[in-house]
Amino acid sequence: MTILIVDDDKNFIETLEDGLKLKNVDAKVSVAKSAREALDALAEEVPSVIILDIQLPDMHGVEFLRVIRESARLKKVPVIFISAKYTEPADRSEAMLAGAGAFFSKPIDIDDLWREMSYLLGRRDEHSS
Repeated sequence: MTILIVDDDKNFIETLEDGLKLKNVDAKVSVAKSAREALDALAEEVPSVIILDIQLPDMHGVEFLRVIRESARLKKVPVIFISAKYTEPADRSEAMLAGAGAFFSKPIDIDDLWREMSYLLGRRDEHSS
């Protein structure tokens, strides 16, 4: 399994990576700190799942999701949104309508995140057969 984390918060990334290690998640984790870095990474490799911050420094996360959903290579990759500022229900609705599989507010519970990732990866496998 490969996980692409797209977030510019270094502390959050470290905490998430540590949490995944504690859960014994056997995954290659890549990190992008902006939409541009993420697009570069996605040109090289298609991850199993993307964990995406809604507020990136160079593009809104929902707009980024719309961009990758237009790609035949990437449109079925599960995307989980993470937001530090979940104050607008419209952000959550917009993210889900754009094709997000889930939406979590920071701080996140690693067990809940892992359950959701496992569920989304299982659904993706069901639909690809």
